[in-house]
Amino acid sequence: MHPIALTAVFAGTGGVTGSAGRALLARLRRGTSVHLGWCELTVAVLWAVLGWRLARGHLPWWWLPVPLLLSWLAVLLAATDLRHRRLPDALTLPAYPVAAIALALAAALGGGWPLLTGAALGTATFLTIHAGARLLRPGCLGAGDVKLSATLGAVLGAVGWPALILATWLAALTTLALRILTPRRYTVRWHDGIPHGPGLLAATCLVTLFPAGLG
Repeated sequence: MHPIALTAVFAGTGGVTGSAGRALLARLRRGTSVHLGWCELTVAVLWAVLGWRLARGHLPWWWLPVPLLLSWLAVLLAATDLRHRRLPDALTLPAYPVAAIALALAAALGGGWPLLTGAALGTATFLTIHAGARLLRPGCLGAGDVKLSATLGAVLGAVGWPALILATWLAALTTLALRILTPRRYTVRWHDGIPHGPGLLAATCLVTLFPAGLG
């Protein structure tokens, strides 16, 4: 299929799944209400990038399930965290088995089983770092950030150890930028600090969309 056509298919599918995600958020007990178009457009753009990179041969096809699922989940979680500074268990906990299945599928289809070894080590490392940070300074991270770090660590570990380091720095810079650039009238809802989840999610999405050295 022509790259432009494949990109359009991915974008259209992303818009549909983004709409489904927005509806899901509205129904979750600790979800949120998102304006029409936000989830649809964001998922469509992310999936369009995936389609383009896949069509141009810049992304191994066997890796595709991982960024597809992660980018969809990231949009839903980031929307909730930005509005209410919370990451609902209804999304973060099911992400564990979903990520495990996606990574196992990627390994079986061409990534090789060392992919799962990297994922396991990444999970342990990222979870330990974030749990330790919350233990030492409870105000710097929420419990949802710690729960989310296990899934993100698995994905980053599958890409490689440099991905863990890069994502950690990118997440910190994104959170800092959020603190500096967000107008005061929008931050009053964050009573206990700037949300770190969007930074973690954005950094991990970037790494999975452009997984240098993968495989």
